[in-house]
Amino acid sequence: MNLRLLATLLLLGCARLASAADLYYLTHEIPIGGEGGWDYLSLDAAARRLYVTHATKVVVIDVDREGILGQITGTPGVHGFALAPELKRGFASNGREGTVSIVDLLTLKTISKTTAGENPDAIIYEAGRQEVYAFNGRSPSVTVIAAATGVVVTNTPLPGKPEFAAADAFTGRVYCNIEDKNEVVVLDAKTHAVVQVWPITPGEEASGMAIDPATHHLFIGCHNERMLMLNAATGGLLDKVAIGQGVDACAFDPGTQLAFSSCGDGTTTIARELGGKLEVVQTLWTRRGARTMALDPQTHKIYLATVDYEAQPDDQTRRPRQIPNTLKVLVYSMAKSAP
Repeated sequence: MNLRLLATLLLLGCARLASAADLYYLTHEIPIGGEGGWDYLSLDAAARRLYVTHATKVVVIDVDREGILGQITGTPGVHGFALAPELKRGFASNGREGTVSIVDLLTLKTISKTTAGENPDAIIYEAGRQEVYAFNGRSPSVTVIAAATGVVVTNTPLPGKPEFAAADAFTGRVYCNIEDKNEVVVLDAKTHAVVQVWPITPGEEASGMAIDPATHHLFIGCHNERMLMLNAATGGLLDKVAIGQGVDACAFDPGTQLAFSSCGDGTTTIARELGGKLEVVQTLWTRRGARTMALDPQTHKIYLATVDYEAQPDDQTRRPRQIPNTLKVLVYSMAKSAP
């Protein structure tokens, strides 16, 4: 046996061993198709529905039957879809229109629209006071909406461009990444005022955010290829791990104590939270462009959206083109043997 063949066999053997030890693996794809871009994914674990924002609509997927259930239309430039399950309502941030659609989750019909700021992007539901926070990307502010009535409660100015956010009903706080200032702002859910601003050094250009509701730790995905874990009471840095390029979403699974950062370079970093520390347990190879993600806390599956791309152009400075009608959701399951 020559040395080159032996080296190849050894590499294959190592790859098989690494694969066997992986926590997560691809199980299947759910085709969506259609034209236009996509953004955030949201999952309603109780109703078993996944919402995928897609250009001018929100695609609704039955995660148990793994097929398209329907769609919510009239959402131009939609970025995010927040869920208020107890009210049977959803809220779409329509970036091109500067509005928030209020949607009946039973019929998937729009009840009404509320005016937000310029390019509402990230949107979350704060269950403690039953309010929706729409973060406006081009008029740095947050529009707070009463979920039951659709009435705007207030507009709070922010110190820079907001990205994703998370709410902690126990502490009565809402946290938001300020991407262009490398900061996190803390809003009081009762007064809606900014009460603290924290630097995120050594993180830069934060995008994704998730929270552990038990320990009140924040997980922040940064574009300088780091995921940070912060103390949500003080803003202090607890730990950091390396991640891939082009992060957009973070998620946290209370059942497994795993934190996830999904990146456009085709990797999702999975780290375990343990004793105030983070330990990377897998770099999951996904697909190029699979930067947005939702997690099902019941099954522990993660869902990532992406499209197919043409071959890399000879001019490496140009991005490869998306192939039309190839939008899909990639479904990754946890290995049965995983600890």
